[in-house]
Amino acid sequence: MSLSPPGTDSGLLSPVRVGTAAEAATADEAWLQAMLDAEAALVRSQADLGTVPKEAARVISELARSEHLDLAAVARGSRETANAVVGLVREFTAVVAAHSPEAAEFVHRGSTSQDIFDTALMLVSASVVDLITADLDAVAAALRALAAEHRDTALAGRTLGLHAVPTTFGLKAAGWLVPVEQAAGRLRRLRAEGLFVQLGGAAGTLAGYVEYARSGPYAVADPQGYAPRLVERYAAECGLSAPLLPWHTARTPVAALAAELALATGVLGKIAVDVQSMARTEVGEVAEPAVAGRGISSAMPHKRNPVLATLIRSAAVQVPAYASVITQAMLSEDERSAGAWHAEWQPLRECLRLAGGAAATARELALGLRVHPERMRANLALTGGQIVSERLAAVLAPVLGKAEAKELMSGASAEAAASGRPLAEVLAASGVLARHYGAEALAALLDPAGYTGAAGVLTDAVLADAVPADRVPADRVPAGSASVRSAAGG
Repeated sequence: MSLSPPGTDSGLLSPVRVGTAAEAATADEAWLQAMLDAEAALVRSQADLGTVPKEAARVISELARSEHLDLAAVARGSRETANAVVGLVREFTAVVAAHSPEAAEFVHRGSTSQDIFDTALMLVSASVVDLITADLDAVAAALRALAAEHRDTALAGRTLGLHAVPTTFGLKAAGWLVPVEQAAGRLRRLRAEGLFVQLGGAAGTLAGYVEYARSGPYAVADPQGYAPRLVERYAAECGLSAPLLPWHTARTPVAALAAELALATGVLGKIAVDVQSMARTEVGEVAEPAVAGRGISSAMPHKRNPVLATLIRSAAVQVPAYASVITQAMLSEDERSAGAWHAEWQPLRECLRLAGGAAATARELALGLRVHPERMRANLALTGGQIVSERLAAVLAPVLGKAEAKELMSGASAEAAASGRPLAEVLAASGVLARHYGAEALAALLDPAGYTGAAGVLTDAVLADAVPADRVPADRVPAGSASVRSAAGG
């Protein structure tokens, strides 16, 4: 018998996000609480501007806790109304009325379902974006350390799956690092400037809010000016940004969020793919952190699969597809869409929890990645010096002419590959190089570690681009960590 309630999404088919903070922050309970937080922030904002009694706002805010509501009942009710807010308002109003009938009159006052749901969506998103940026900062710190440690660790560069020319593991780590820091920076800017409250009323005019401000015992002197003041106050209460206009059918904020999540996950997916390739048995240049029981096969006792990289890659494949659904949902008709708005919700949740799971997993991978320089050196020697054929062609060009030098190296490389002899031996037998280079000079030219170009300089440039102290995670460098706001906007 199952120990989970029927219908529970426990992550069985999405292991990358199981047990992560992003999973908890995007669970149904979190969305329900975010909607209640949106309702409470709204009534506090109205009270601050004098259109709701302060005592009513206090009571409503104190009771705005998800444990007071039947989550399953609210969810079932949403099937009859196409969104969860209608049922939530009904259930929540009853909870407030049981404590204070007077305060119940001010629940959801002047509001509409989309105001509450979209604001809740942004509250949940803000919480997860904070988690993701903190994890990306940790990944970046770990990659910086790897790039510095392995600045001059020679590595076979590979193009189209084959040895190309030598590079360094430091430059590879720096190449992972820059996009990670850029993704974190974009998400941080989006968090600060692009996650908006929604406040538009039934059709984007805020008419309900204005009318309550115009008449009754809590009327204000300037009901027209009340609307923008309410939006600003509401944004401050929620810890979100205030939009210039309601965005109920201008869905750019949601599409932009999904796009940034897709980019961030793709950046991590690139690292995962490289780790998978470099961790192959016959390559063995890196390995995931060893944890008892991780990566075991159900059939092959000897296997230790690259589980972390696999989980990250699975998320990176999925998030762009979900983000594309959200982009298509931008085609919203009139003043509220019949379906496009509704189609955003689940894909956005998947984007958030998959990206959050990928970032948390990448943090563990980057912090524990094991590097094997000795295997990198061994792999550089696999082609018997052919990996530096480009260098020899360049060095010989001024001596023999560019065309003759390239022809010589192409022929020698082909002969070395066919015979299995080292390139140096083939070249020595030709007698051409002997007229220009001694054995010692030729050996130096054939050393892959001596042909890494500007890899060190490029790595130094990345390392010199210092990260502000407030973005360095505490578990990597004791300079302090990025703060994580609460789901209510902190």
